[in-house]
Amino acid sequence: MAPAAPLDPALQQTPADEAALRIQLAACYRLVAHFGMDDLIYNHISVRLPGPQHHFLINPYGLLFSEVNASCFVKIDLDGNTVAPSDHPVNRAGFVIHSAIHAGREDAVCVLHTHSEAATAISALEEGLLPLSQFAMRYQGHMGVHDYEGVAIDTDERRRLIDDIGPHNTLVLRNHGVLTVGRTIQEAFILMYYFEKAARVQLMAQGALAGGARLALPPEAVSDKASRQFNDHHGDILAAGSREWPAFIRLLDRIDPTYRD
Repeated sequence: MAPAAPLDPALQQTPADEAALRIQLAACYRLVAHFGMDDLIYNHISVRLPGPQHHFLINPYGLLFSEVNASCFVKIDLDGNTVAPSDHPVNRAGFVIHSAIHAGREDAVCVLHTHSEAATAISALEEGLLPLSQFAMRYQGHMGVHDYEGVAIDTDERRRLIDDIGPHNTLVLRNHGVLTVGRTIQEAFILMYYFEKAARVQLMAQGALAGGARLALPPEAVSDKASRQFNDHHGDILAAGSREWPAFIRLLDRIDPTYRD
């Protein structure tokens, strides 16, 4: 098997130019679709553009995640105004949720929100995500929770979204889904990927309880240790997801490279 071609450095970390960011963002949409975490034309992933204008890119309302490509994104400001020509509208709930996080968190380069089945099921459980698997332990002490207020189309909800996520990079939206924040697109994606994986494992384990199984929760000190191991980077300067990203790009390029268009 031939060695993989070197990945363009612009696809590994957050690039300074909009064109490269668009390719990264489109790749993220395609990955969410590939791993079954999308919801038809709904849900949103946004990326803040470099510069003082506080503009961000978000998906046009009406495209499946599997159809998204680098040229399709709508560029808007924090008030929801389109700041570059586009033939597409933007979902208002997407604007409200994403503008809240981009405005309230300087480190929120990428904001990713899904209604995936497992994560939404966890959001409806009073106990939320339990430290039942190593996948789940990275989120212990690093999640916010936002109570359901109806479809997120009221701008006054933005302050409560920011208050509820606090310093965390994962926000459970009760009865709705989950949201992740990244210093890079890669970080937001990998946090969503492993939240969904942790949620599926928990639901499978809880489903076995009807057959007489019992949950084996680790001691709190152990899950706390695992959480620190995931979240204290110990000098690692790479944001989470950076090491996996080249493999993801190779996967997409084999399947359908039109995300780059």
